[in-house]
Amino acid sequence: MSGTPVEHTPVKIKVTTTIWDGGEKETFELTTFGRYYEKSNSSYLQYEEIMEEGTVKSIVKVSKDETLILRSGAITMRMVFEMNKKHLGRYETPFGTMGISTRTKRLAHNFEAHSGAIDILYELHMQGALAGTYHLEISFEEEKK
Repeated sequence: MSGTPVEHTPVKIKVTTTIWDGGEKETFELTTFGRYYEKSNSSYLQYEEIMEEGTVKSIVKVSKDETLILRSGAITMRMVFEMNKKHLGRYETPFGTMGISTRTKRLAHNFEAHSGAIDILYELHMQGALAGTYHLEISFEEEKK
């Protein structure tokens, strides 16, 4: 394949997930380092997360109307977010596989020269039952040398 090589920018990434399950609210934060790049009219973030189950590699692909999150390693997951649409996916762990679906209520992104943010509000269903309403915020900035 020919073409211009894709420039990867080292970035510091902050992932904040807030979950509402009934009357309960829980927030999780992750700060990690990864890479940002643009390819074929989409923007990509790549990073790794160390979990109890092992290392999980994540790719976040943002295009004009949808965002795709792919996770592989100790956990394998594929989630698609598109405004007011329901998308089916799978969540695989060493303990088994579950069917999941997302219904996106808010989807926004803002990318600048050396930083960016992704904001997703969605309902997550696991095995057909509502698991909660999730607010996923991902922000990143170019890593200072």
